[in-house]
Amino acid sequence: MSDLKSAGAFDVPPRYQKTVLDNGVRVVTEHHQNTRTTSVGFFIDLGSRDEPNHLKGAAHFIEHLVFKGTKKRSAYDIVSELEAVGGEVNAYTSREHTCFHSATLREDQSLSVDVLSDLISQAQFKKEEFIKEREVILQEIDMSADNLEEYIFDIYFEKVFAGHNLGTPILGTEQTLMDINRDDLYDFYKKRYGGEHLIISVAGDVDHDLIVSEVSKALVYNKSDAVSSINVDDRKCPEINSFLEVVNKPSEHTHCLIGFPSSAYMSDNRFDSYIVNTYLGGGMTSKLYQEIREKLALCYSVYTYLHSFTDNGLIMMYAGTSEKNLERVLSEFKVAVDNLKKDGISDEDLNFFKRQVKGQIMIGADDIENRMTSLAVNEMVFGEYKTVDSVLKEIDRVSNESISRYIKEYLNYNDMGVLLMGPVKEAVAKETVRKVFSCDGFKL
Repeated sequence: MSDLKSAGAFDVPPRYQKTVLDNGVRVVTEHHQNTRTTSVGFFIDLGSRDEPNHLKGAAHFIEHLVFKGTKKRSAYDIVSELEAVGGEVNAYTSREHTCFHSATLREDQSLSVDVLSDLISQAQFKKEEFIKEREVILQEIDMSADNLEEYIFDIYFEKVFAGHNLGTPILGTEQTLMDINRDDLYDFYKKRYGGEHLIISVAGDVDHDLIVSEVSKALVYNKSDAVSSINVDDRKCPEINSFLEVVNKPSEHTHCLIGFPSSAYMSDNRFDSYIVNTYLGGGMTSKLYQEIREKLALCYSVYTYLHSFTDNGLIMMYAGTSEKNLERVLSEFKVAVDNLKKDGISDEDLNFFKRQVKGQIMIGADDIENRMTSLAVNEMVFGEYKTVDSVLKEIDRVSNESISRYIKEYLNYNDMGVLLMGPVKEAVAKETVRKVFSCDGFKL
């Protein structure tokens, strides 16, 4: 037994602190004394659903462009300074937020803060880089369309949230990208990427006051570029559409995606959705995986996917299968949902999957980057800090009764969306879906 463990060092709980700067920027930190790594994230609480009509794809475009050079650093300097000390820097865009993040050794945390601050407040958006990076993203759009297992989710969102910003592709489209003006994009960046929209989250062996001091010095905003406020509470909650759509595309497989409405981040039953998702298709012990892949060998890939937003959510079942097995796979999907609606989850299964979800959360809590992300997401969604123990207690409160209420509220065939993609004939595929899911009130 090591001295570190015998001394009980791993039992020391992390220490959370929060500071709101004069300009509205929120800084949240969680101190972990037994790690050499520091993870820093700059989160903008605006995603693709918050883009104005003339800037569809803007958040993702900005994510690319900030790495092309700032007033202090060239594109090469941005990555080389962090890689030179063994660190890394990256970014991603979602429908509800954008994140720029870095991981370094704890002694290099100030470099992470400085580089990310540079990206957020001092990017240049040079005209020639704007044109080149637009071409890169157009290629990214084409590549994503070649991967049908990913592409089917983009098309599903377009259908299920038709007419709402949540349904627009994060990458934008060829048309929207060509319509974006460099000056409008730069103005959007200068007026939206800071102030109360910016959350700086840091996890590791960190000193909160030092982080606050470094952020205050590194973030540079001109008075003429004062950040404008967007109230994310003004987001309009979308309707979730029921639909049946078939997209014929050359492929070795037929890709199936079936979805139901689910709970929002802030719903009381969001942890019921976690358990139902894990039970149905969240892992190799799930019902769909065991039945469709292990027992019947109908496909290689089958799983469920839970996506929660601030105001609603989706729970989706995916499988990639051969055309000849399509009807059987769809039938197994229906059997799994029917059994859940009829019998609920047994006490034995409920305890098994609750323990599985809790274990995943606790294992994830040992990852500093996961903790950094959790800090920021909890601040964005709830405006408060949630300990790992508090989350585990919420999972403990999930019961057969609460699961039954969730199933009754959300798993209704009238609200279902069905998308098939691959080498299938539309009329035949739609008839197969209607045949499998025939039930009173089914409106597809």
